[in-house]
Amino acid sequence: MKCILNFLICIFLVQGSNVLAQNKHFITSGTIEFERTNNMFALLKKKVTTDHMDNKPYYERYLQTEPQFIKLNSTLVFGNNTSLFTPIPYVKGIAWFYDSPMISQHDVIFSDFEHNTSTIQKEFYERTYLVKDTLRKIKWKLTDETRVIAGYNCRRANGLLLDTVYTVAFYTDEIHVPGGPGSFNGLPGMILGVALPHENVSWFATKVTEGPADTKKLIAPKQGKVVNNKQLFDELWKSYGNKGEIGLYFIKGYTL
Repeated sequence: MKCILNFLICIFLVQGSNVLAQNKHFITSGTIEFERTNNMFALLKKKVTTDHMDNKPYYERYLQTEPQFIKLNSTLVFGNNTSLFTPIPYVKGIAWFYDSPMISQHDVIFSDFEHNTSTIQKEFYERTYLVKDTLRKIKWKLTDETRVIAGYNCRRANGLLLDTVYTVAFYTDEIHVPGGPGSFNGLPGMILGVALPHENVSWFATKVTEGPADTKKLIAPKQGKVVNNKQLFDELWKSYGNKGEIGLYFIKGYTL
């Protein structure tokens, strides 16, 4: 009798979990608002290199007069297995001697997850490039850690970007699009939070709005000199490769 009762309980639990899974609501289109946090004290310190000690006065002035953290906003529109990440201009602005590609966000990024391609409109030194290539590859390892972001249950994944940059991401499988802020992608759901601890920046969703995809907004940028990732790197190397540590700092900022 006890065995039969246990069997019936197991059947009930399995059927119940199947019903919950069937009734679970999954999102495939909408808009996500992201907030990027920059640790300016740490980011500006990296600009004070042995071959550019002339940046030290600017760094020290910032420590005395400006906030440690600044917030930058962006939106991610997604649907039809694609997404478009668009930065929102920083209202207060960043003075030129404090700015760098590691600090600002200028890239407009269109990701096509069905065809594994991306189109990125990227600017540097008043030049505009249209980088067309495959989606960024990140080596992810899932963990059991969870947290709630913008009202969604998320699971943590640790990753390696460009084989050397340690990345922490939190994704939700309630949004069935494998994208995220910037060029982050490749997890079984939407990335709502990502941090680069050693680069001193992070992105976290503040609001998710479900709704039909606006096809007028979900299009790839079209302006700029067309290059792929390698060609862009070659262009960056021509501009910064002979500038020592600070040059490598700028190259890294433009490619992350």
